[in-house]
Amino acid sequence: MRVVFAGTPEAAVPSLSALLDSAHDVVGVITRPDARSGRGRKTSASPVRRVAEDAGVEVLTPTKPSDPEFVARLRELAPDACPVVAYGALIPRDVLDVPRLGWINLHFSLLPAWRGAAPVQHALMAGDDVTGASTFLLEEGLDTGPVFGTMTEAVRATDTAGDLLGRLAEGGASLLVKTLDALEAGEVTPVAQSADGVSLAPKILVEDVQIDWKSPAFAVDRRIRGASPAPGAWTTFRGERLKVLRSTLAVTDEANPPLAAGALRATKKQVFVGAVGGTLELLEVQPQGKKSMVAADWARGVRIDEGERLGG
Repeated sequence: MRVVFAGTPEAAVPSLSALLDSAHDVVGVITRPDARSGRGRKTSASPVRRVAEDAGVEVLTPTKPSDPEFVARLRELAPDACPVVAYGALIPRDVLDVPRLGWINLHFSLLPAWRGAAPVQHALMAGDDVTGASTFLLEEGLDTGPVFGTMTEAVRATDTAGDLLGRLAEGGASLLVKTLDALEAGEVTPVAQSADGVSLAPKILVEDVQIDWKSPAFAVDRRIRGASPAPGAWTTFRGERLKVLRSTLAVTDEANPPLAAGALRATKKQVFVGAVGGTLELLEVQPQGKKSMVAADWARGVRIDEGERLGG
């Protein structure tokens, strides 16, 4: 089957790689235009573009999927289907109609749960025990199309969004290829999503993930893990922002008594901070303007004084 793949970030790379290794003929790849990234704000190609060019596949980078030149070239490529993973732009109706079998989207949730741009982050922050990925027929609505297939993945107690997304990207790649195989063989029919259980997962902004140490400890831990690696949950220390990228709920006892909300305690190898109803151990942090580091190394460098706290 002739396919044109659409995707942009690292999470889309396993799917593209799986398609390149499959029996399907990848005749083109659509990705977002090169963008500035990193501390130096240098222009760089998307991860998907780099893989496609290494494989010798034609790459299309329209500013908008409605651009006439892009639409004309897509029609010339005559794809049977367009698999899409985290492309990053809305596909208009006339472009959705180009492939005869439609656009087949791999989404990192068990639809209709967590429709939107940040399903993995929201699943972690909500405390879901199980999540997964779905393949569905792309429509003009927000992740509303009928579903071809799903896979499930257990959420681990220490998962960050990056950890969980990595596993879903690998497992989802296999699901996407199997869906295309079944479509080509005429062995699958998409099933409409249930009207029950719908939840939304909008993009998470920096201002959404400021840590409130007066929240329950389990909720703080979920927020930290759900926002890592990006945009990164943050607090303040000595008037500057401090990202907290990894944490875990700590056991309190005589040797490690409970702490007031935001209060800090540092040993040679560990850093603890209080929240409501529990204590967290900070594992990885990123001071403002610096690289991420082990929390204990950060604490030794700043020499935390008795009575100092986070967030105020």
